[in-house]
Amino acid sequence: MSLVQLAALFTLGAIWGASYIFIRVAVEPLGPVFLMFIRVALSGLILLGYARLRRQKLDIRGHWRHFIVLGFLGSALPFTLIAWAELTVTASMAAILMSTTPLFTTFVAAVGLGEDLTVYKLIGAVLGIIGVTVTVGGSDMAMNLEVIAAILALLAATLSYALGGVYAKRYFTGLNNLSMSSGQMIAAAVVLAPVSVADLPGQAPRLEALLATLALVVLCTAFAYQLYYYLIISAGPLQALTVTLLVPIFGVIFGALMLGESISPGIIVGLVIVLFSVGLVTGMISPRRHYKANPSKAA
Repeated sequence: MSLVQLAALFTLGAIWGASYIFIRVAVEPLGPVFLMFIRVALSGLILLGYARLRRQKLDIRGHWRHFIVLGFLGSALPFTLIAWAELTVTASMAAILMSTTPLFTTFVAAVGLGEDLTVYKLIGAVLGIIGVTVTVGGSDMAMNLEVIAAILALLAATLSYALGGVYAKRYFTGLNNLSMSSGQMIAAAVVLAPVSVADLPGQAPRLEALLATLALVVLCTAFAYQLYYYLIISAGPLQALTVTLLVPIFGVIFGALMLGESISPGIIVGLVIVLFSVGLVTGMISPRRHYKANPSKAA
């Protein structure tokens, strides 16, 4: 990975880690559904404008039925679940739990795409469950029905991301990245538009909520998606996927610095276990590869 690609990777990890902070700031005054509608609608319009500026033709209309499904699974549902959960749990907790998305993706891909389930992937999945348990149990939050519901919502969001990713791989092969990202955002806005009417804020939000929403739209969605696709194209999907290891780290750091969230030893231990499990599942950590590279250590 080149220095430019490495810089892009860390920038993307920081941006997506900060997204949980922005959601936490804006979700209460704006409401989870309305906030996410604003996020996807404005991001979609920005991407459409960017495509027009570049005079790049978008292939959206011919795939609109599939985009509705992808917009629901890949953006509308998980975004809303995350925002709703952050009314209860901390931003750092949300970032850690959402880093388990590759674990769900592994099993969904095995069922939907016929991909192999290796022993290391299964071990990683078990470790992921343990890591989530340690993270939740090691936090300072009191376990009640509201917190449990928020945690289940976050895990449901990771499953939705996994389903959306497999759906995109099956039905959108060959489509350019700008068509994918703009089509997905516009479709998500169409899905959320009717529901968002019932979630309109009762009063004008404060300036900090508006600034957080603006950062969420421009930085964490419209810009970040293009940065992510740049990494997929230039460095490859496996290298781009390493961003999942950086997002929770930045999320925890930003949560502590910007929102004053506590970082307990249990959260740190849980984060390490989750990151190790994700490394096993994605192949970024491969004992077999290490063994082949160091055969002398077999004894």
